[in-house]
Amino acid sequence: MKKDIHPKYEDATITCACGNVIHTRSTKKEMTVNSCSACHPYFTGAKTMVDTEGRVDSFKKRYAKFAKK
Repeated sequence: MKKDIHPKYEDATITCACGNVIHTRSTKKEMTVNSCSACHPYFTGAKTMVDTEGRVDSFKKRYAKFAKK
């Protein structure tokens, strides 16, 4: 690596909107995020698959004619 061209890599604090604080290392000292692994639905298991207005059925119906060939 070339000297004196890289940013300083130091301890950093990431603060989530839910109040969770994560200590890591980065080129930025402090960061704020809207969601983290403690509150995001994917990681908490609250994720649900919602098929609003039958979008999957609509897709299958629209492209069914191409699948029959």
